[in-house]
Amino acid sequence: MIGKDMFNDIDRVLISEDELTKIVKDLGAKISEDYKDKDLLLVSILKGSVIFMADLMREIKIPCNIDFMAVSSYGSGTKSSGVVKIIKDLDASIEGKDLLIVEDILDSGRTLNYIREILLARNPKSIKICTLFDKPERREVDLYADYIGSGVPNEFIVGYGLDYDEFYRNLPYIGVLKSSVYSE
Repeated sequence: MIGKDMFNDIDRVLISEDELTKIVKDLGAKISEDYKDKDLLLVSILKGSVIFMADLMREIKIPCNIDFMAVSSYGSGTKSSGVVKIIKDLDASIEGKDLLIVEDILDSGRTLNYIREILLARNPKSIKICTLFDKPERREVDLYADYIGSGVPNEFIVGYGLDYDEFYRNLPYIGVLKSSVYSE
Protein backbone atom coordinates (compact mmCIF):
# COMPACT_ATOMS: atom_id res chain seq x y z
CA MET A 1 0.00 0.00 0.00
CA ILE A 2 1.30 3.41 -0.88
CA GLY A 3 1.96 5.51 2.19
CA LYS A 4 -0.16 8.50 3.06
CA ASP A 5 2.95 10.70 3.11
CA MET A 6 4.64 10.19 -0.26
CA PHE A 7 7.83 11.84 0.99
CA ASN A 8 8.27 9.05 3.57
CA ASP A 9 8.16 6.48 0.75
CA ILE A 10 11.41 7.87 -0.67
CA ASP A 11 14.64 6.17 0.39
CA ARG A 12 16.80 9.08 -0.77
CA VAL A 13 16.88 12.01 -3.18
CA LEU A 14 18.92 11.06 -6.24
CA ILE A 15 18.64 14.29 -8.26
CA SER A 16 17.58 17.56 -6.64
CA GLU A 17 15.29 20.24 -8.05
CA ASP A 18 18.29 22.47 -8.75
CA GLU A 19 20.12 19.69 -10.56
CA LEU A 20 17.02 18.99 -12.68
CA THR A 21 16.79 22.67 -13.63
CA LYS A 22 20.40 22.68 -14.82
CA ILE A 23 20.00 19.42 -16.77
CA VAL A 24 16.92 20.73 -18.59
CA LYS A 25 18.51 24.12 -19.30
CA ASP A 26 21.59 22.44 -20.81
CA LEU A 27 19.46 20.12 -22.97
CA GLY A 28 17.36 23.05 -24.18
CA ALA A 29 20.46 25.00 -25.21
CA LYS A 30 21.91 22.03 -27.12
CA ILE A 31 18.63 21.27 -28.89
CA SER A 32 18.17 24.95 -29.80
CA GLU A 33 21.60 24.98 -31.42
CA ASP A 34 21.19 21.66 -33.23
CA TYR A 35 17.72 22.42 -34.61
CA LYS A 36 18.06 26.05 -35.67
CA ASP A 37 16.64 26.45 -39.18
CA LYS A 38 14.79 23.11 -38.92
CA ASP A 39 11.09 22.23 -38.63
CA LEU A 40 11.23 20.92 -35.06
CA LEU A 41 8.35 18.90 -33.65
CA LEU A 42 8.65 17.77 -30.04
CA VAL A 43 6.70 14.58 -29.32
CA SER A 44 6.12 13.98 -25.64
CA ILE A 45 5.49 10.43 -24.50
CA LEU A 46 2.78 10.71 -21.86
CA LYS A 47 2.38 10.59 -18.99
CA GLY A 48 5.90 10.39 -17.62
CA SER A 49 7.52 13.07 -19.76
CA VAL A 50 4.89 15.79 -19.31
CA ILE A 51 6.78 17.76 -16.65
CA PHE A 52 10.10 17.36 -18.47
CA MET A 53 8.49 18.39 -21.78
CA ALA A 54 6.92 21.51 -20.26
CA ASP A 55 10.23 22.64 -18.79
CA LEU A 56 12.29 21.60 -21.82
CA MET A 57 10.18 23.48 -24.36
CA ARG A 58 10.57 26.66 -22.30
CA GLU A 59 14.35 26.24 -22.56
CA ILE A 60 14.28 25.75 -26.34
CA LYS A 61 14.89 29.16 -27.88
CA ILE A 62 13.82 28.40 -31.46
CA PRO A 63 10.36 27.93 -32.98
CA CYS A 64 8.93 24.46 -32.46
CA ASN A 65 5.64 22.61 -32.37
CA ILE A 66 4.53 19.99 -29.88
CA ASP A 67 2.40 16.87 -29.95
CA PHE A 68 1.74 13.98 -27.61
CA MET A 69 1.54 10.20 -27.66
CA ALA A 70 0.38 8.03 -24.81
CA VAL A 71 1.47 4.43 -24.63
CA SER A 72 1.33 1.79 -21.97
CA SER A 73 3.76 -1.01 -21.27
CA TYR A 74 4.05 -1.14 -17.50
CA GLY A 75 0.56 -1.36 -16.06
CA SER A 76 0.95 -1.21 -12.29
CA GLY A 77 4.15 -3.25 -12.09
CA THR A 78 7.78 -2.29 -11.78
CA LYS A 79 8.98 -4.05 -14.93
CA SER A 80 7.92 -3.62 -18.54
CA SER A 81 5.30 -6.12 -19.65
CA GLY A 82 6.76 -6.13 -23.16
CA VAL A 83 3.33 -5.42 -24.62
CA VAL A 84 3.02 -1.86 -25.93
CA LYS A 85 -0.40 -0.31 -26.43
CA ILE A 86 -1.00 3.10 -28.07
CA ILE A 87 -3.56 4.95 -25.98
CA LYS A 88 -3.27 8.35 -27.72
CA ASP A 89 -1.73 8.88 -31.14
CA LEU A 90 -0.36 12.08 -32.65
CA ASP A 91 -2.87 14.69 -33.80
CA ALA A 92 -1.12 15.78 -37.01
CA SER A 93 1.00 14.40 -39.81
CA ILE A 94 4.73 14.23 -39.14
CA GLU A 95 5.77 13.83 -42.76
CA GLY A 96 8.80 16.01 -43.52
CA LYS A 97 9.19 17.14 -39.89
CA ASP A 98 12.32 16.96 -37.76
CA LEU A 99 10.98 14.88 -34.90
CA LEU A 100 12.42 14.86 -31.41
CA ILE A 101 10.83 12.23 -29.18
CA VAL A 102 10.87 13.47 -25.57
CA GLU A 103 10.88 10.67 -23.01
CA ASP A 104 11.30 10.58 -19.25
CA ILE A 105 13.49 7.49 -18.98
CA LEU A 106 15.11 5.04 -21.36
CA ASP A 107 15.61 1.68 -19.70
CA SER A 108 14.75 -1.56 -21.57
CA GLY A 109 14.19 0.48 -24.73
CA ARG A 110 11.40 -1.79 -25.94
CA THR A 111 8.62 0.80 -25.70
CA LEU A 112 10.65 3.58 -27.26
CA ASN A 113 11.92 1.30 -30.01
CA TYR A 114 8.32 0.36 -30.84
CA ILE A 115 7.26 4.03 -30.95
CA ARG A 116 10.27 4.96 -33.08
CA GLU A 117 9.46 2.25 -35.64
CA ILE A 118 5.84 3.39 -35.90
CA LEU A 119 6.90 7.02 -36.40
CA LEU A 120 9.61 6.16 -38.95
CA ALA A 121 6.92 4.62 -41.15
CA ARG A 122 5.19 8.03 -41.25
CA ASN A 123 8.08 9.62 -43.22
CA PRO A 124 9.47 12.32 -40.96
CA LYS A 125 12.56 14.13 -42.23
CA SER A 126 14.46 12.94 -39.14
CA ILE A 127 13.86 11.29 -35.78
CA LYS A 128 16.00 11.75 -32.71
CA ILE A 129 15.40 10.85 -29.08
CA CYS A 130 15.79 13.05 -26.01
CA THR A 131 15.55 11.28 -22.68
CA LEU A 132 15.82 12.90 -19.30
CA PHE A 133 17.28 9.74 -17.80
CA ASP A 134 19.18 6.80 -19.24
CA LYS A 135 19.46 3.42 -17.52
CA PRO A 136 21.71 1.56 -20.02
CA GLU A 137 22.27 -1.57 -17.91
CA ARG A 138 18.57 -2.38 -18.38
CA ARG A 139 18.67 -2.11 -22.21
CA GLU A 140 17.13 -5.06 -24.04
CA VAL A 141 17.17 -3.58 -27.57
CA ASP A 142 19.81 -1.72 -29.59
CA LEU A 143 18.49 1.80 -28.99
CA TYR A 144 20.31 4.91 -27.85
CA ALA A 145 19.20 8.46 -27.14
CA ASP A 146 20.67 11.41 -29.01
CA TYR A 147 20.20 13.70 -26.01
CA ILE A 148 20.58 12.40 -22.45
CA GLY A 149 19.98 14.48 -19.36
CA SER A 150 21.64 12.11 -16.91
CA GLY A 151 22.47 8.48 -16.40
CA VAL A 152 20.77 6.83 -13.44
CA PRO A 153 21.52 3.67 -11.46
CA ASN A 154 19.41 0.54 -11.78
CA GLU A 155 17.04 1.52 -8.98
CA PHE A 156 13.32 2.34 -9.02
CA ILE A 157 13.12 6.12 -9.30
CA VAL A 158 10.10 8.40 -9.08
CA GLY A 159 9.32 12.11 -9.21
CA TYR A 160 9.34 14.87 -11.82
CA GLY A 161 6.82 12.89 -13.88
CA LEU A 162 8.10 9.38 -13.18
CA ASP A 163 5.66 7.22 -11.27
CA TYR A 164 4.95 4.01 -9.48
CA ASP A 165 1.35 2.89 -10.03
CA GLU A 166 0.45 6.47 -11.13
CA PHE A 167 1.71 8.03 -7.87
CA TYR A 168 4.76 10.19 -7.05
CA ARG A 169 4.81 12.08 -10.39
CA ASN A 170 4.40 15.36 -8.51
CA LEU A 171 7.58 15.04 -6.43
CA PRO A 172 9.78 18.03 -7.34
CA TYR A 173 12.96 15.91 -7.42
CA ILE A 174 14.02 12.40 -8.42
CA GLY A 175 13.91 10.00 -5.52
CA VAL A 176 14.65 6.33 -5.06
CA LEU A 177 11.47 4.59 -3.99
CA LYS A 178 11.73 2.38 -0.90
CA SER A 179 11.47 -1.25 -1.99
CA SER A 180 8.90 -1.86 0.75
CA VAL A 181 6.44 0.25 -1.27
CA TYR A 182 6.44 -2.08 -4.29
CA SER A 183 7.54 -5.41 -2.74
CA GLU A 184 5.15 -7.84 -1.14
